[in-house]
Amino acid sequence: MTNNRPLTRRSALGLIGAVSTIPATGWASAAREITWDDLIPPGVPYSEIIGEGEMDEAADTWFPVYDENATKLNETLNGARIRMPGFIIPFNVAADGVREFMLVPYVGACIHTPPPPANQLVMVSTQTPWPGDELWDPVWVTGVMHTQLQSTWLGETGYAITAEEMEIYEW
Repeated sequence: MTNNRPLTRRSALGLIGAVSTIPATGWASAAREITWDDLIPPGVPYSEIIGEGEMDEAADTWFPVYDENATKLNETLNGARIRMPGFIIPFNVAADGVREFMLVPYVGACIHTPPPPANQLVMVSTQTPWPGDELWDPVWVTGVMHTQLQSTWLGETGYAITAEEMEIYEW
């Protein structure tokens, strides 16, 4: 039986490891798997980030009011190699896919509702474009995370990742 799947970096490393002994130094450390809760600094309850906000009853729209905790970032993640799930909000979709996007905690964040606070939004850039026909699927993103407040037309983000690897999130 022939396996026609392409050889990925992960499977190539596994194959190399199976046939030789490789020193542990020089290889990237395993990514720390994190959740969206990990983006909030220890001791800052999420319930204290979002105030009551303002309601536009005519437009049936709620505008949250964030306090100073919304831009507090978990500095222990700065420079950490992480793996986290989320949904893609693309900035530009080219013929080969998406190279820059916002990773958000739930479908439609920033599009159909006011954006989440900055410490719940992650800017992602990647050299390998993510296919444009898989934008609604949840994904895993692996890479080095940096704490970095920046403003976009969709909202203020608190973190940035250069994706080394991406894959569909399997439930």
